[in-house]
Amino acid sequence: MTTATAMRVLIVEDEPDLGEVFYDYIVARGHKADVVRSAEAALDRIRRLRPHAIVLDVKLPGMSGLDFMSLPVVREAAIPVIVVSGHATEHQARECLRLGALEFLAKPVPLEVLGTVLEHIELLTTTADAPPRRERRVARRIPVSLPVRVVNEKGKVAYGTVVEVSATGLRARLDKSLKAGAPVRVTITMPGNQARLEVIGLVVRVETDGAAVWFLDLAPTEAERLLALAQ
Repeated sequence: MTTATAMRVLIVEDEPDLGEVFYDYIVARGHKADVVRSAEAALDRIRRLRPHAIVLDVKLPGMSGLDFMSLPVVREAAIPVIVVSGHATEHQARECLRLGALEFLAKPVPLEVLGTVLEHIELLTTTADAPPRRERRVARRIPVSLPVRVVNEKGKVAYGTVVEVSATGLRARLDKSLKAGAPVRVTITMPGNQARLEVIGLVVRVETDGAAVWFLDLAPTEAERLLALAQ
């Protein structure tokens, strides 16, 4: 098993209640967290704290989250950024991912999904100053076989089978090719008598027989439905 590490996570959130929720959740997972209310304050923390990850709200007083991510000092730091937004649009999500965001989560943020993304960052964290902590199981991708329909922004429809799913995305075999970076609407036929699951996603990787898609607006209840497939 991989030994997980305690990370320093910088939370940039101007809503005090939400910032506290993120703080409590991240600390409960064994990490160190620091909350600031503006992008300007975050710049100072980057220099002094040297965080392993940043949870960043897009809409902030003063400098926006997008402007913050565009700064050379932020881009050169190469810190994984998890963007959160209460007014998510496909254009906004694509711009954040273009600027290097690791993940884009719509509010209300499913904490289970945030935890999954943090676990992914943990695996990439190898800094010597991060003290080891107790091992725990890393959330895995769930092998499935579910019918799926994918429609891109131009109305092109691809049909196929979801072969792997997680709380943050999926991998599917499709009968038509998709373009990397394109937003798509995904409809998954769930097992049994469950209602279909619909979600907006972004094609992050094109494969010979399909594609990998990141979810952009997965609701907490829908994330729970996907995670239940592992049971």
